[in-house]
Amino acid sequence: MKQLIRFTAVGVFFAVGAFMQAQPSRGGGGPGRPSSFISTFPVTIALDTNKDGVISAGEIDAAETSLRKADKNGDGKISADELTPNFGGPGGFGGRSSSRGRVGRGGDRGVESEMERIPPEKLDFKDGVASIPDLKTFETLSYQGPEVMVDTHLADWKFVKFQIEDVGKGEPIIYFINTKTHRGHPFFMRKIGIARGDGSMRGVLVYRPLKKAPNGEPGMFTFEYEPNDRYPFERIKLSYEMLTRHMPHLEGRLGYYPMPRARPVYFEEKTLYDAAEFPVVLDEDLESDIGFLPLNAAESFGRLRLMEPGELPSSRDVVVYKTLPNEMPRVAGVITAVRQTPLSHVNLRAIQDGVPNAFVTGAVENKAIASLAGKWVYYKVDQNGYELREATEAEVDKHFAGIRPAKPQAPKRDLSVKEVRPLDKIGFGDSAVFGVKATNLATLHTLDFPDGTVPSGFAVPFHFYDAFMEHNGLYDKARAMLGSESFRNNRDEQVKQLNAFRKRVEAAAMPGWMMDGLAKLQAAFPEGQGIRCRSSTNNEDLPGFSGAGLYDSFTHKPDEGHLAKSIQQVYASLWNFRAFEEREFYRIDHFATAMGVLVHPNFADEAANGVAVTDDILYQTKGNYYLNTQVGEDLVTNPDADSIPEELLLNWWRPGEHKVMRRSSLAKGGALLLSAKHLAQMNECLGKIHSRFAKLYGKSLDDKKFAMEIEYKVTKTGVLAIKQARPWVYLVVTFAALGAFPI
Repeated sequence: MKQLIRFTAVGVFFAVGAFMQAQPSRGGGGPGRPSSFISTFPVTIALDTNKDGVISAGEIDAAETSLRKADKNGDGKISADELTPNFGGPGGFGGRSSSRGRVGRGGDRGVESEMERIPPEKLDFKDGVASIPDLKTFETLSYQGPEVMVDTHLADWKFVKFQIEDVGKGEPIIYFINTKTHRGHPFFMRKIGIARGDGSMRGVLVYRPLKKAPNGEPGMFTFEYEPNDRYPFERIKLSYEMLTRHMPHLEGRLGYYPMPRARPVYFEEKTLYDAAEFPVVLDEDLESDIGFLPLNAAESFGRLRLMEPGELPSSRDVVVYKTLPNEMPRVAGVITAVRQTPLSHVNLRAIQDGVPNAFVTGAVENKAIASLAGKWVYYKVDQNGYELREATEAEVDKHFAGIRPAKPQAPKRDLSVKEVRPLDKIGFGDSAVFGVKATNLATLHTLDFPDGTVPSGFAVPFHFYDAFMEHNGLYDKARAMLGSESFRNNRDEQVKQLNAFRKRVEAAAMPGWMMDGLAKLQAAFPEGQGIRCRSSTNNEDLPGFSGAGLYDSFTHKPDEGHLAKSIQQVYASLWNFRAFEEREFYRIDHFATAMGVLVHPNFADEAANGVAVTDDILYQTKGNYYLNTQVGEDLVTNPDADSIPEELLLNWWRPGEHKVMRRSSLAKGGALLLSAKHLAQMNECLGKIHSRFAKLYGKSLDDKKFAMEIEYKVTKTGVLAIKQARPWVYLVVTFAALGAFPI
């Protein structure tokens, strides 16, 4: 389980005081050092959560949570280095001072410069510009990273600082600061000869890629001022007009973000803001109305296709979907016009295949995207947005030649076990016999969960599948099919022949000994009990390769006769086109791939189903589990077109703390689908699962590239049941992780 970091607030304050007394004076600050220095101190930054310059009683009570921000290396302690403010880097106190002039003690306030102010149009680009003609210039001027000094809320956001001068003193002028050079306004002001006065407004222009802009397109900009500034509406309106005039790209994309001290002014003048041409974005608005989501950050090449329902894409297609398909073969990249869940089979496929995947609002109608339809393109997704440009066929060929393995691969399979075994007789190390899905579920039984949390059941070994295929000569028939010229050279023919082959597998006869063994297995379940038969191969649920959605599972109903019917349906799914194509791309031997079957009671009429990950894999917050839940049997992994699952972030350390990111579109009255009791139980289960499987997979507890993905249900009687656990796929497939070896 993740280890709790505990801090003692009083002890930290004593440490702060001792540290401050030991520090040498900076610039004559002495014992009466200015509060601007105090406000840059890491501990006070962490505690002063509302950035008002005062640490309130409530913020002291919340110190344990807040102080984790000061623990930069995550070791559970705050070291002397972590107590030291970072004034280094571009434009910091440790940087070089300007030879052109200086601003007096106190940095920049109330002291006239000794040099003449440089007008915006005469700035050296390394210092700033008078206007930003395009996004490329914004990118060049912007900074994104941890070195934000006192502006801790800007860490890892892309931003450009700006300064408006001579407000109320004549014709205002605007400076856009090269924020890579000058992280703070005072250093820029010192360099170009600006003194702080009543006519100076110091702001920040922030790019928010996930937020839908006022014009409906993905990617919004917001502007804000310093924490203690409380400008009236007329000055904010002036700011908007100057920003959009000198950066035309901001038209239809810009909103005002009032800092905490400015919020009361906004509410006092709300009537004026409501009538303005620009929106106001409050803290509670930042995570709503999402216009872009980078589901998988990657880059690729392919032919851009606007997909219609029922069309089949190829492995070299970058596909644009109006709705999210329930299943999809291998593609070169994915764009959807409806918001996805990161836990859908489509996204898991994108992650394991290493292809870019994003939700882009209005993608189908987007003129820039539509203009590239039918053309070869380069497609890239990252946290700041997406890039789509025309490419050459040579670029495409080179890309695919570089990502496909050069040698054939063969996953491990062990055919030595010849009988069905109950899960309590199977261990984690038996995956080469029964498949990872079965052995991981068996491992869950060892974690001391409440009765009923993990289904009891059985596993049918790979030997049964191999014997069944040999008994019916199906291996020889498959080899003949794959070797035929029509199959090799025609993708439509592949789909057709694989469909016919699956029907042959489902209709084939089982040997008598196998029928007897499966009949005995079926008799182990109560009469009238539905039996779930789930695929468990040596080609899925592995570190670096989930195989999610490649194979099919089936429920054997009480009136369907012998269990062999459903077992053969699972066997046939090994020859799905999507699974065949995935193995073919990675040169995985189709005949070394084996199908086991995990068998347990079926969950019928469940109240909810969901998927959780033991890390926040979407919003990238620290110390949270990520949960998706939906009503009934509308699967989170394969949702209906208009289905929006519930999204929660569940605190690692405090089971009672959670944050609702989205509510389910199917929940009555917007109610949460998981009760407080379920969330507390989920918190405990996820911690145990992460801890145990990290050890089994040889990972440390704080490994940032390891997490577990869990499928769960809430039964109709209100019981939380965990039905699957597998490693979350952070990385593109590696064949060492697959347990594969060259043929």
